[in-house]
Amino acid sequence: GGLQTRRKGGGRKGRGRSLSETGSGGKGGDEQAMGRAKKVRKFAEVKRLLNPKELKNTDGGKGKKKKGEEIRHVDKTPSALFFKYNSALGPPYRVIIDTNFINFSIKNKIDLMQGMVDCLYAKCIPCICDAVLAELEKLGDKYRIALRIAKDKRFERIPNPPGCQESTYADDVIVEIVRQHRCYIVATCDRDLKRRIRKIPGVPIMFVHNHRYSVERLPEATMGGAPRF
Repeated sequence: GGLQTRRKGGGRKGRGRSLSETGSGGKGGDEQAMGRAKKVRKFAEVKRLLNPKELKNTDGGKGKKKKGEEIRHVDKTPSALFFKYNSALGPPYRVIIDTNFINFSIKNKIDLMQGMVDCLYAKCIPCICDAVLAELEKLGDKYRIALRIAKDKRFERIPNPPGCQESTYADDVIVEIVRQHRCYIVATCDRDLKRRIRKIPGVPIMFVHNHRYSVERLPEATMGGAPRF
């Protein structure tokens, strides 16, 4: 009788173990079955196309231009400029001469070529545009000496820029040339022209001061004969 009871107890224990093992095995089987389950692929998927009507509504009416609104044109800064320092300027310097600069040079008895060399301590090439010659020709016999100096072969002739080909007003032509090409020094004694050129960064101004030439806004010139301001 004792042996039978032991066998029965052992059988119960075995049954308990088998149930626990089978239970754990069932869970693992379910997890494996869930991991193996493949996701269903979606066939014939197409990207959603934007409706042009929706694009118009997203702008909020900002893209529409008002009637009479003008387009602004902003001048590009030249690559030679580092803030206001112009790296394109260097010997030989090209100097655009204004009409009154020649007259003041004659009054002060200054030679144009020699005066520029004494001021900048470097070779200078005087340049005269067609508008300056036209102004000197209009002034008549009183300024014939200035016209003879302007027609010197050592001076370089500059044609008027495309926007001012027929213009005979020298100030507008000089400002336009300097705005397009920042490689010139402007020689003038006119206050209005000086004021206009000061608004253009990187363009030095040469003028007559104490019976000699001086340069404004050119740091290298202070080593020469130009006074410090």
